[in-house]
Amino acid sequence: MTPHAPVVLDIAGTTLSADDRRRLAHPLTGGLILFARNWSDRRQLVELTSEIKTVRPDVLICVDHEGGRVQRFRTDGFTHLPPMRALGELWHQDGTGGAGCGAMNATDAATAAGYVLGAELRACGVDFSFTPVLDLDHGESGVIGDRAFHRDPRVATLLAKSLMHGLLLAGMANCGKHFPGHGFVKADSHTEVPVDRRSLRAILNDDARPYEWLSTSLTSVMPAHVIYPKVDARPAGFSARWLKEILRQQLGFTGAIFSDDLSMEGARVIDGSLVSYTDAATVALNAGCDLVLLCNQSTGDGRAVDELLDGLDLALREGAWQTDPDSEVRRQALLPQAAPLTWDELMHHGVYQRALERLP
Repeated sequence: MTPHAPVVLDIAGTTLSADDRRRLAHPLTGGLILFARNWSDRRQLVELTSEIKTVRPDVLICVDHEGGRVQRFRTDGFTHLPPMRALGELWHQDGTGGAGCGAMNATDAATAAGYVLGAELRACGVDFSFTPVLDLDHGESGVIGDRAFHRDPRVATLLAKSLMHGLLLAGMANCGKHFPGHGFVKADSHTEVPVDRRSLRAILNDDARPYEWLSTSLTSVMPAHVIYPKVDARPAGFSARWLKEILRQQLGFTGAIFSDDLSMEGARVIDGSLVSYTDAATVALNAGCDLVLLCNQSTGDGRAVDELLDGLDLALREGAWQTDPDSEVRRQALLPQAAPLTWDELMHHGVYQRALERLP
């Protein structure tokens, strides 16, 4: 087993270049995240994922594929999944069925969404999607918005758990994001460094409750690039206080922890200074992340990707961070454990057909 392969990188196009192959073969590479630019049609996606696995059989092929406005593949048969808010709205639609019928319909629809999402991706060779969003809909965050299930953490938790059940039926792991909660702040961490000035008690009693209630169900978590100054001066993804003390010890989470994208503006401001990708990755790993993402840096000459791989390699030799066999076990646990249905098999599969009927 690889001692620890923490880097999740991306590729520029719809096929692998020689540089892509070289980076995939690097011992520190553990995952690859796909984007819409890596897609032209289903046949191409299947060929690409097969080619990736030929180079690196144990790499985790990932994608941000939530539904609504965050769905990378939308054509050639892929179902247009609803935003998660649609499931939260369904929760309240009892109709003539009596009190609670809306909630029951919403949980079944969430399971259906998870199954369709996971089964379609897996039929094309994608292992894993960064979903569900556990952020609460406070009505202030444009970057979260309708990606959130609900304002009530109880409703969000049950709908997320139902969606995770659907993913599980499709043979796919899950990722709760963005710990401990990104929905309260207005700023977008892609372009700014959001600050949430609430107390730890207020956060744990509200936005972070889904992580407590799903501690035995979540297989991975992605922390927020948000600073919570009453808890720690560093963003959650770089904070041992948040990741080791609160998430792991206090809330009992045992799965894998991903950093959010290190190329985001909110990702590399640590202790008030803008740091390199290598330094950001090193801080994230030391804080408790098992894997670190660097997205959208393979285009052009891809120098940033090589600098991260080479920089982490050097930092490892210099003792700036240490490989963690437990992290590698957690990474490999995210890989599917059974072969998927092919696309043609899926189209004739009764569970899939019923799931499509249950989508809102």
